[in-house]
Amino acid sequence: MEERNGLSARSAVLSALLGSHPPSLSARHLVRIGALFGIAEGTVRVALSRMVAAGDLSQADGRYTLSERLVERQSRQDESRAPHTRPWDGTWEIAVVTAERRAPADRAALRHTMAALRLAELREGTWMRPANLVREWPETVIGQCTLIDGRPHANPTALLWDLDGWAAEARALERSLDRADGLAEGFLVSAAVLRHLLADPLLPEALLPPDWPGGELRTRYDDFDRRYREVLHRHLRG
Repeated sequence: MEERNGLSARSAVLSALLGSHPPSLSARHLVRIGALFGIAEGTVRVALSRMVAAGDLSQADGRYTLSERLVERQSRQDESRAPHTRPWDGTWEIAVVTAERRAPADRAALRHTMAALRLAELREGTWMRPANLVREWPETVIGQCTLIDGRPHANPTALLWDLDGWAAEARALERSLDRADGLAEGFLVSAAVLRHLLADPLLPEALLPPDWPGGELRTRYDDFDRRYREVLHRHLRG
């Protein structure tokens, strides 16, 4: 059965669990979420079995829980809603790939990690961002890169991020939050906002254009999410 809104059973399950704390739901609740989008119970249960087999989920006592890898994604999602920043003194973090003979898997892992750390690639093998985030460098980066603190002579922000594009989409999502009607539409808008916040480079205020909508989107989403979760929980209990 093809789902309404193009949402697959796997996407519905993942979005539901990524938005749950702790990230564990019963099969019955996941089936009810799938039903919001016209996804048949059998389709949801097949997706759950496949996700367990693939290592995306674990299953015990009728409940499904995100794998460690996806719990890390949820942590990044939570961080994007309430980022840990520090005052910026103008320093940039620069990571230059210096490891030789890297396997394709190592290259892919580094690219994934750099995106999670919100670094952008200036050119092949050179990643950078302002040093205003509080976090540790993972072994994936330390093992493949030389790390440098520096100060570019010219501001490279425009070369690294499409801030105008991100801001335009953020404002469109704010309007979608205002218009969201019903559980299904609210679920889709919520997932879209969280994906967009993951793409926020979290730059210092000094590097952002005027009227940057990042803070406003987070505030409005937090309010929306509180109200939406109450309604969704009542639906699941019903």
